[in-house]
Amino acid sequence: MSSPSPIVGLLLAGLLGFAGPALAQDLVDRPVPAAKPDPAAPIAAEIVELAALPIPTPLPRPSVPDGYQVPPPDLSLPARYLFGGRAEPAPLEARSIGSYARGCLAGAVPLPVDGATWQVMRLSRNRNWGHPELIAFLERLAADAPDLGWNGLLVGDMAQPRGGPMVTGHASHQIGLDADIWLTPMPDHTLSRDEREQMSAVSMLKDAGMTVDPAIWTDSRARLIKRAASDPEVERIFVHPAIKKALCDFAGDTEANADWLSHVRPWYGHHYHFHVRLKCPEDQRGCKNQAPPPPRSGCGADLAWWFTDEPYKPKPGTPGKRRETLLTDLPAACRTVLLAD
Repeated sequence: MSSPSPIVGLLLAGLLGFAGPALAQDLVDRPVPAAKPDPAAPIAAEIVELAALPIPTPLPRPSVPDGYQVPPPDLSLPARYLFGGRAEPAPLEARSIGSYARGCLAGAVPLPVDGATWQVMRLSRNRNWGHPELIAFLERLAADAPDLGWNGLLVGDMAQPRGGPMVTGHASHQIGLDADIWLTPMPDHTLSRDEREQMSAVSMLKDAGMTVDPAIWTDSRARLIKRAASDPEVERIFVHPAIKKALCDFAGDTEANADWLSHVRPWYGHHYHFHVRLKCPEDQRGCKNQAPPPPRSGCGADLAWWFTDEPYKPKPGTPGKRRETLLTDLPAACRTVLLAD
């Protein structure tokens, strides 16, 4: 077998650097006697030499001890951090547990971020989860939107993967039966992730006051809210008082319209979106409904109260810091939902 060429010697020196400087230098400096080239197999000989070299053995990785388990979360933390830290749903049967503002959600289902007539906004929040009945409702409403003159839905916050209190934002949205729908129509293209984070919803108010802006508010928005409020599974829809008044003007305060208008409730804020709340599914023991809304349109004296100073006066007494909600403040089943893997 012929001796390796100087070039191959250099290559071997690099490959065997792990063996120590002395061996590497020896391979480079050793005299190589002249040899006649063998045109029959000059490459094969060098490959054989390389193949004979030992392969370095990687260092073994430390093994995980038998029985090791990831430490459980610190259950003394506020519940909003515990539930806000779970990125996946609880692998349990779908179930809304507790009340809209004090509960949790098992077996949550995500609303796909894109549909034919909807797009989910603010994806970084991971709040596009809900009870399967909420997902079905949103898909029904989105399918009807084009016939109402509405291009499609921009869906805001729903619930976290396991429901529960949120680190920021809502007091409700805890049991997978609430969803915010923007009063901005869906664009005619698929929004990028950056657009979904940066795009702002449009306020319906004129000069941030107590009337809707006629240059922005349209009958198509009124038709969309009416369609949502007419769904038999809807418990309430929250809108700004000025939007409630616009809906009363749109529909007319008649007995025929009282049914769906009664489900549309004036509330603080809610001039960029409307908030849909479904009733507890009939088979969901432990899910607590609100009392039904009054069986009248809510367009008369009830609404007039919102246009006085009374709703906006500071409450008597010194405001104090609200106590954090703990896991022990939620229904007992929420511990199982939080820890299920």
